Amino acid sequence: MSTSTLIHPSCTLPVGLVVFLFALNVFLSITASLGNILILVALHKVSSLHPPTKLLFRYLAITDLSVGLVTQPFTAIIILSHVTDIINSSVLYYVVNLNAFSAFVFCGVSLGASTAISVDRLLALLLGLSYRHVVTLRRVRAIVICFWLFVILAAFLLFFWNYNLSLIIGSVFGTLCVNISILSYAMIFLRLRQHQRQVQDHQQGQLN
Repeated sequence: MSTSTLIHPSCTLPVGLVVFLFALNVFLSITASLGNILILVALHKVSSLHPPTKLLFRYLAITDLSVGLVTQPFTAIIILSHVTDIINSSVLYYVVNLNAFSAFVFCGVSLGASTAISVDRLLALLLGLSYRHVVTLRRVRAIVICFWLFVILAAFLLFFWNYNLSLIIGSVFGTLCVNISILSYAMIFLRLRQHQRQVQDHQQGQLN
């Protein structure tokens, strides 16, 4: 794919829209960076969270922070390049590809982290006292490493080997993560509703 093919299709956008999109990406980059830095600081100070759960939240915050520090600045540069010669076309070609690669990796890992958190919360509700014996720091670390390796491998397939195969893998992975999250939160909701109903029945029994 040539550099001109990457750049020129969006050059017909109005200058005002390009400036707005650039400013929006800069704003989101700053807020995402500062917000996730604060989350990491808060997680460092919190001692009440189960360590594996804290690791998952920290893992999610780091990936979102990476989007704010890497992907969104690249996106802002690409957008601004449509109306200015901020960088030459040969450098822009690599910026576009780095932006796409980082977006694929960080968004994929963030999606995996969100799914792992939903499953973790479901297990905490279902397993009760045995939760801490099943969900250990070592197992969660292994899951985190597997997520990183899987997403990076899929990204390399996308850019260096088989584009279609990578898109299929990414689509299946994304669909699976979304479905698992929906199922986990639905089960949590139903379980809590059931518990609430039992408490209400118990209170009514005591009043009668």
